[in-house]
Amino acid sequence: MKKVKGMYVIDDDKIYHFLLKNLFKQNNIEADPKFYGNGLDAIESLKKIAVTDPFPELILLDVNMPIMDGWQFLEEYVKLSRDMGKASTIFMISSSNDEHDLSKARQYSNVVKDYLLKPICKEDLEKIFLAVGVDEDII
Repeated sequence: MKKVKGMYVIDDDKIYHFLLKNLFKQNNIEADPKFYGNGLDAIESLKKIAVTDPFPELILLDVNMPIMDGWQFLEEYVKLSRDMGKASTIFMISSSNDEHDLSKARQYSNVVKDYLLKPICKEDLEKIFLAVGVDEDII
C-alpha cells in the first residue's frame, strides 16, 4: 500500500471528493486528504501549520472555485512557501481544457507539476504519485 504524507484537495465539488476517495481505495493508496471547498480555507490552514509542521506533500488544486479560485490560491501559496521555505507538489486538476487556463498553469511551472483534466484516472494517479516519490506501481 502506498502512503502520502499529507494531502490537500482544494475543490468545491463534493462528488469529486467522493470519487477521489474511491479511486484511492481501489488503487490501494493510503491517503487521508484534507478537503477544502475554496483556496482561502486552504491558505488559512497552511498559514496555521507553517510555523510548526511541514506543508502537505501533495496538493490537488481545482481552477474554478468560489471565494478564492485556484489562481488566487497559487499567488498566495507562492508568497507563503517562499517566506516559509516550504513546498508541496501541486497538480492542478480541472474540468477546464480552456487554452487560457493551460497557458496560465505553465506560467506557474515552478510550483505546478502538471495540469490534469477531470475525471482523473488510474494513469493520472500513477503520474501524481511518481512525482511525489511513491515509486511502487499502483495496482
